[in-house]
Amino acid sequence: MDTIENIATAPMWAGFVGFVLVMLALDLWVFGGNKAHKVSVREAGAWSLGWFTLALLFNAGLWWYLKGSVGPEIAEQKALEFLSGYLIEKALSVDNVFIFLLIFSAFQVRPEYQRRVLIYGVLGAIVMRAVMILAGAWVVSEFSWVLYLFGAFLLVTGVRMMWAADHEPDVQNNPVLRLARRVLPVAPGDHGEKFFVRHNGVRHVTTLFLVLILIEATDLVFAVDSIPAIFAITSDPFIVFTSNLFAILGLRALYFLLADIADRFHLLKYGLALVLCFIGAKMLLLPWVHLPVHVSLAVVATLIAGSVVASLYVTRNQSKE
Repeated sequence: MDTIENIATAPMWAGFVGFVLVMLALDLWVFGGNKAHKVSVREAGAWSLGWFTLALLFNAGLWWYLKGSVGPEIAEQKALEFLSGYLIEKALSVDNVFIFLLIFSAFQVRPEYQRRVLIYGVLGAIVMRAVMILAGAWVVSEFSWVLYLFGAFLLVTGVRMMWAADHEPDVQNNPVLRLARRVLPVAPGDHGEKFFVRHNGVRHVTTLFLVLILIEATDLVFAVDSIPAIFAITSDPFIVFTSNLFAILGLRALYFLLADIADRFHLLKYGLALVLCFIGAKMLLLPWVHLPVHVSLAVVATLIAGSVVASLYVTRNQSKE
């Protein structure tokens, strides 16, 4: 599947982790990420473009470094793997946007407080993804047959996603939310952007904290779907980790960019379902059919682009109403 496994050296891992920490610190304390405000489309667009550009620059730097250290063939292979993994993760993260919208709407979270919830949601997602990716890479390296389980799981998930594309989940009756309400004292009323308050002398969680729990639970569910999908492209933990992290870091900006027009992309779910089905089938047929990375990338890009174009065409009159 891969020409070389574990392509990264210890300094490469340390450098990337340091980059992520620096960017999170800049977002929180320099660019106003910890201040309650409504994120404009312009601001979200700038951040989305910035994260996308950084991902491409990282990929170019990875290609340049590997070209000089291990040769152009492997450098090109790893660059294609990163680009494919990043595109898959970026596309699947759009489904997160739809669920985030449902959660915020169900709890009537004001726009100026949504950014804080998503910041902490991203921090939690980074930790969860890191643990799951490293564990997954170890399992795949020790038990290669697990890839076929991943393939079957993705194929079933894609079919279920296609069947449930027009069904909205019941957020208020989510089992995680019901459990949280049973074990945590919830303060009544609106407490702004606070996660914890004192009510009658007792420390309570706020409704906004329950929203954060749902956001984290949602990302855990999507991680279970999306991480196996990247292992269909590569089992190199560094490529899986970096492509995943770049997609997660840009998720918050993507949410605010698409929040007001998400209803125009309702056919995208069918495209994402087909992507999961394709990747699952690719993993199951690996002993008999081997698709080069650039072919997989082309198929995934075509499915996503086709569903986006179809969505915009079907809803072309919405903006005129």
